[in-house]
Amino acid sequence: MQSFVHESRACRVVFGRGARQHLPRELDQLGLRRVLVLTTPEQVALGRQMADLLGDRCVGVYGEAVMHVPADVARAAVEAVHRAGGDGCVAVGGGSTIGLAKAIALNADLPIIALPTTYAGSEMTPLYAITEGGLKHAGRDWRVAPRSVIYDPDLTLTLPQSLTMTSGMNAIAHAAEGLYASDGNPVYSLMAEEGIRALASALTCLKRAPTDADARGDALYGAWLCATVLGNLQMGLHHKLCHTLGGSFNLPHAEVHTVMLPYALAYNAASAPQAMARIARALGRGPAPAGLRELGAALGVPRSLREIGMPAHGLDRAADLVVQTPYPNPRPIERGQVRELLQRAYEGADPA
Repeated sequence: MQSFVHESRACRVVFGRGARQHLPRELDQLGLRRVLVLTTPEQVALGRQMADLLGDRCVGVYGEAVMHVPADVARAAVEAVHRAGGDGCVAVGGGSTIGLAKAIALNADLPIIALPTTYAGSEMTPLYAITEGGLKHAGRDWRVAPRSVIYDPDLTLTLPQSLTMTSGMNAIAHAAEGLYASDGNPVYSLMAEEGIRALASALTCLKRAPTDADARGDALYGAWLCATVLGNLQMGLHHKLCHTLGGSFNLPHAEVHTVMLPYALAYNAASAPQAMARIARALGRGPAPAGLRELGAALGVPRSLREIGMPAHGLDRAADLVVQTPYPNPRPIERGQVRELLQRAYEGADPA
């Protein structure tokens, strides 16, 4: 029998097609009167749609969110919400936008409402990261977790095909590592397996029919489950690798998760056989590392670090950074083996 501790945190989730129409109601729930809408530069038009829903309760659209939350961008955003007299933020977008909202929550102690447009999962977690001086500094604080999350599958209909696939694979990574987390429990294991199953099935469908509304809903449902796992359990080697590669070499977030997951699972496979069996069952393919490679091939996602911009000369530094700080993982994290893993991932070689 497994011994475990299970703790639930309060978060209001509103799920369904057209659910963004409930945004004013969610402000009422939190007593918010003056919110700043956050987006990336590419999603300012979507931010303005949310502003129109809110009318004079919106104090502006701030479209400066960028990947990996650079410290100077975070400081500028905090200043912007203070200048506008905001009492909260509405983050419309993926991990970059929600990450910026979390930086504001951390430094200005303001509540967040999130409307995800990708499957990245940051909206369900107390995790934050800010990049400065070429290093990504991560932390965990429940003050940064959005108080309300509106999941509207229609907001993902315009997500580019390539990002749909890599964002979904990113979400699968959260659940996969949750299945061998040192603080895991049966509740989150059920969520993880179901999240992987839902996403693998939905992504396969979306590869054929990108605007299939039911598949978009299934993918967002799976992403919610995977994100809940991420927010409540301690991640392992895979996430350490991806934070290092993304923050230190400015690699695209979803793509680096997509490339690295089969290699991290292969590294841990012998030390976490039950987790591997559940991942393979959820995928309908096995063993788990090979099953993920097969799924990636079917989805047409990147297969190597080289193709997403990782410089070969950075592999040694990446290996050094990964082993600098102890990190819970089923198998000990050893520099030589990590360097070999990175080399195989750089080349796109067989993970095994």
